[in-house]
Amino acid sequence: MNAFGDNFEQSEVDPAAEFLAREQDALAGLEDEIPPVAASATNGSVNGDPVPKAEDDNDDFAGFTVPKQVTEEPEKIRKWREEQKTRLEEKDREEERKKDELREQARKELEDWYKHHEEAISKTKAANRESAKNAEKQFVAETDEIEPGTEWERIAKLCDFNPKTNKSSKDISRMRSIILQLKQNPLQATKKV
Repeated sequence: MNAFGDNFEQSEVDPAAEFLAREQDALAGLEDEIPPVAASATNGSVNGDPVPKAEDDNDDFAGFTVPKQVTEEPEKIRKWREEQKTRLEEKDREEERKKDELREQARKELEDWYKHHEEAISKTKAANRESAKNAEKQFVAETDEIEPGTEWERIAKLCDFNPKTNKSSKDISRMRSIILQLKQNPLQATKKV
């Protein structure tokens, strides 16, 4: 198999150990840059490393400076934010103005509707009262003219005998035919002894 260049003989090297060795070499110089922290009897230690006191935190990092982060925005972005804020405020004012106009318009339309509705109701009531008075006067006038045997004629006057009535109403054709029959041939009243 050596003719193909396949050499399956490998040395026993652990890839994890190799990686750790490389990292330790790279980080070896960092220990010199970090100042040692003095351990106190009250603080104890973790894994052999000293743990600083809580009140000494600022003293431990006195030699180091933390770089300030750039918090200023570019001029164009700042201008855009200000313009956007003014545009949104203007849109909000315009929206509130339109809402107020719509509310006022709706209030006027509602008042007009109630006014017309009340007028229509009062007209209907007046017309109903007038027709009721006329019907009552006519009924009173006709009661004086009542003759025996004319009752079915009066009932027939009150009925609508138009065969073309609303299709959604009940069928009253049989009742109509009976009333017409009684109008033409009234029943003879018999006196009871």
